[in-house]
Amino acid sequence: MRTLFASMVVLCWLASGVALAELPAPDAWQPNWLTLQDDQTSDDEEPKNDAPKIACWLDKEMIAEGWLQLSNDASMFGWQATNDEGWTLCANHQMYYEGQEKGWLMTTTEWTDFELVVDYTCNDEQVNSGVFIRSKLEPENPTSDCYEVNIAPESNDYPTGSIVGHARGKYEPDQLASLGGKDNQVHRLEITANGPQIVVKRDGKLVCDYVDNSPAPRLKGRIGLQYKEGVVHFRRVLLKPLNTKPIFNGKDLTGWKTDLAGPAEFSVTKAGEMQVLGGSGQAESTAVYGDFVLQYECKVNGDGANSGVFFRSIPGDKMNGYECQVQNTYVDGDRTQPKDCGTGGIYRRVNARLVNASDHEWFTTTVHADGPHIGTWVNGLQVVDWTDTRKPDDNPRRGLRTEAGTFCLQAHDPTTNLLFRNMRVQSMITQH
Repeated sequence: MRTLFASMVVLCWLASGVALAELPAPDAWQPNWLTLQDDQTSDDEEPKNDAPKIACWLDKEMIAEGWLQLSNDASMFGWQATNDEGWTLCANHQMYYEGQEKGWLMTTTEWTDFELVVDYTCNDEQVNSGVFIRSKLEPENPTSDCYEVNIAPESNDYPTGSIVGHARGKYEPDQLASLGGKDNQVHRLEITANGPQIVVKRDGKLVCDYVDNSPAPRLKGRIGLQYKEGVVHFRRVLLKPLNTKPIFNGKDLTGWKTDLAGPAEFSVTKAGEMQVLGGSGQAESTAVYGDFVLQYECKVNGDGANSGVFFRSIPGDKMNGYECQVQNTYVDGDRTQPKDCGTGGIYRRVNARLVNASDHEWFTTTVHADGPHIGTWVNGLQVVDWTDTRKPDDNPRRGLRTEAGTFCLQAHDPTTNLLFRNMRVQSMITQH
């Protein structure tokens, strides 16, 4: 490894499962550990003997609310670096940039409306860094290519929490000294992007409330972490999609067709869950969706049962779309070896990189479809980051389909016994 330069960026990821306003000090948080091989340790004990593992910072409450962990493990899955020298990862789960070339670590997924939480520490007298939202991969103009929430001292034209080129933050006197200096304290940026409005809080206090009234505000783009000048440790990045709309009312099957249910039964339980029994057959949404974020909770009441949620399906066809797989089993006790694609995988296209769900337990899946790019998260961890490079075709079995289509819930076979609840979707715009 090269000698570390004076300027670098470190990322370590922390979280808690309570309301954001009540989060405890980041240094006190402890993760749950997902061991990738069975029978290693208990969930709250760090695996020993270099057992393969992933630190999971979201608890069940935050997962059910739709929060996603935009970091996973040493692979930096779901991120793309623009610096030629790249970003590196330490053995203690901290990513850092080693080099002198300015650049970004950008998500491969583009987001529209969301809440974003970033914890960070400044370890330099002068620092100039930032959190980019709705950004191009390599933004050149901060007023048109992105919104840059700056991290910089009071002397900067846009101190920490300001939106560069758009709005300077407003601060209380006790905030000024720590805006960009070396205080070694963990600070928090809470960024809400909702349509043309961007709201930024620092350490729970409002510093910027900006509405972009320009003719063409940026409404979609990547999340980016910038290396520019000074030492910044980014300690957590979490995101929750906003403005999702329910597609199942928990009372009846309004909004769903069952004309292709076949021998399967689709019903609503007293608890307000959609139950899927038997098969094969499907329940199909009456509405169609093109680019979207879909979130739902699912429970498999069986051992090793197989099912799926289809999207961009050809309306009226039987299960003819992209299939987000439901299959919670894995091979030889190794979660990185899913059986039959694995939950969150896109069946016959790309396997889930790990299995992060279990039968007989509720789990939450997020499907993000944006043009040819598809990402999926299971219980807050990203398991698929895939771009369909096939030639365009109206039939998704033959090629890339970006045309809007229906959602279909699969009843796979006579052993199927599933429950769905809290199904909601965010429709995305196209950013020109």
